[in-house]
Amino acid sequence: MGRTARIGDLRPLPPTDRSTRRWNRSPTGPPIQEVDIMPRTVTVGLDGSPESLAAAEWAAREARLRGLPVRLVNVWEPAPDPLAQAPLLGAETHQHWSERIPREAAEGVRARHPGVEVGTQQLTGRPAEALLKAVDDAELLVLGTRGLSGAGGFMVGSVGLAVAAHAERPVVFVRAGEQAADEHVADPTGIPSAVAPFRPVVLGLDTGAPDDSLIGFAFEAALLRDTALRVVHSWNEPPYIAYGLPPDLKMNARLAAEDASAMTVALRTWREKYPTVEIIEDSLSGKPANHLVDASREASLVVVGRKIRHAALGAHIGPVTHAVLHHATAPVAVVPHS
Repeated sequence: MGRTARIGDLRPLPPTDRSTRRWNRSPTGPPIQEVDIMPRTVTVGLDGSPESLAAAEWAAREARLRGLPVRLVNVWEPAPDPLAQAPLLGAETHQHWSERIPREAAEGVRARHPGVEVGTQQLTGRPAEALLKAVDDAELLVLGTRGLSGAGGFMVGSVGLAVAAHAERPVVFVRAGEQAADEHVADPTGIPSAVAPFRPVVLGLDTGAPDDSLIGFAFEAALLRDTALRVVHSWNEPPYIAYGLPPDLKMNARLAAEDASAMTVALRTWREKYPTVEIIEDSLSGKPANHLVDASREASLVVVGRKIRHAALGAHIGPVTHAVLHHATAPVAVVPHS
């Protein structure tokens, strides 16, 4: 919890105190009451695996940037009856190890990230359902995913996909082995270094339906990292290309110009809100997922959206986001939007 401000003191609180205070104001006068509210957290789903420990490290770095505490959440799923009755691996032993995971992980995170407040929470139930409840009061949720064997990218499990498809807060996926230096450009000698500037943040943008929460998240991420925001949008080539006909260069040029203009319009107000953030606009033809995966190789973070749907068949993350989740080489933030 942040420091207590005095009644009538309207000076801005430092970043570590944001989201921890709310003032009740009289209609015509100064603040009349201070009300404590719980700060949002950078929440991590932790199961003790290498990928979840990488997620905890990423979350601690992000929490420092945002001035927020970290919460390590472990979900204990009670063992089935046959396993619970086993003499060496019963329910009590399973629960003991489950409780030990976040406690030891928290000690390590505190040691490696002094100054970052780290808490733990033990939940019981199905992992996806428990994490969705835990993320309600979080700034964002961070999950670890396994790297694809022999290549860059993710292997997102069923729990991660279910959470990404239903969470109403941003969910960030971090692959096993992710290091702080991976998010930064190489130093002048060509060696990766966490003290070098951040690589750009990449945003996948639909210029036909730009969403403020998605764009705002990406700009804020770039601002926190003091880096550029690379905005990627792709436009479809004319249908005749599929039949092997030669391209109409004039038509392609017109389509490219129209798409670039639409991107500029979509970002105009954001340039004014974030004047210090350099914007790199990439209007490209072809499949958007391919371009975002390519851009992820030189990114500190890739930001994509998921449209919130309350359909009878459940939520979906969309084909572009799904492809980016499985093949991007940088951490991926999935931002839900209306």
